Amino acid sequence: MIVGLGTDLVRVPAFAEQLAHPGSAFADVTFTGAELAYSHSRPSHEPARHLAVRFAAKEAVVKALDVACAHIGVIRARLVLRDIEVVVDAGGRPALRLHRAAAAIADEVGADRAWVSLSHDGEYASAVVALERIR
Repeated sequence: MIVGLGTDLVRVPAFAEQLAHPGSAFADVTFTGAELAYSHSRPSHEPARHLAVRFAAKEAVVKALDVACAHIGVIRARLVLRDIEVVVDAGGRPALRLHRAAAAIADEVGADRAWVSLSHDGEYASAVVALERIR
């Protein structure tokens, strides 16, 4: 059963400007070391594009958790975006790992599994997240 659904859209050029702002710690407080390394290692040589789609996924998770919390009548705790991590499996497919507060909230709403779909085309990056209860 789906307990939460979220989507987000990011305009890559504006996101790249935010990342490039001198003295900004945005990337370091938003992304894990593994996400930063992955995005900088891609053959496209466009890390902002890969980080933008990961940011969209993180925002989609926040929305999905918010929907799930509202459904059972609890107030969603504040999340740190680094507690939501986009990883890839051996086949290159995206997946989510929830840590600390994000994992606790998912457990509270009964979400056993998180599904993610990522897409980027031209100036835009998007993500859709579904939280599923399987027990």
